[in-house]
Amino acid sequence: MKLLFDLHTHTITSGHAFSTLKENIEEAARKGLLAMGTSDHSSAMEGAPTPKFFKNYRAIDREIMGVRIYTGVEVNIMDYDGLLDMPDSLLRTMDYAIASLHSACIESGNREENTRAIIGAMRNPFVKIIGHPDDDRYPIDLEKVVRAAALHNVALEINSASPSGKTGRIGAAKNIPRLLELGKKYSVHVIAGSDAHIWYDVGNLDAAKNFLEAAAYPEELVINTNLEYMAYILNKC
Repeated sequence: MKLLFDLHTHTITSGHAFSTLKENIEEAARKGLLAMGTSDHSSAMEGAPTPKFFKNYRAIDREIMGVRIYTGVEVNIMDYDGLLDMPDSLLRTMDYAIASLHSACIESGNREENTRAIIGAMRNPFVKIIGHPDDDRYPIDLEKVVRAAALHNVALEINSASPSGKTGRIGAAKNIPRLLELGKKYSVHVIAGSDAHIWYDVGNLDAAKNFLEAAAYPEELVINTNLEYMAYILNKC
């Protein structure tokens, strides 16, 4: 399975990452990626940029160093109904939004509350991806989440950083295989993401690829294997 692009990357603008956009694009080009998305954290995250930063994405060329560039954001889920920390008026100006639960922005609730938070975020038409739904710090009803992803046509992320020990997340090694088992059952699109917070991790999708291949996940449901699949999920709304 060949993974062609990486949409989950961060720059120094996120406040806790360590590389510039230029460095990330250079690494994407060096690794032969066809496309890269830049998806810094939205404003509720400590150190993250103001909305003005995202409004100025128009300054970025669509192709740089032979890499197609997509502009996105990792929005924070702020309550158990799926409220996001960015208005639709700004989200609609970008190519995609990844919605995630982060400990800096919302305390973990019970299994029902966390599940409701993620499903609520999926109902936003500008959310294309649910980020790292694999963290036992936020226990969820995984089958309900996967079924909702199928209903709302949202991709679930297979996050290469989650099992690495670099993120603070726990349980990914057991939760990702279960997610993929359920994903096959309900024919859900998934997307591999590096969640890179430093340049050399851009395009580092090996862990995600290993999970996908071990699960024999259908390639037509893996967004990264075909640019047309990506266009499909990015244009779902």
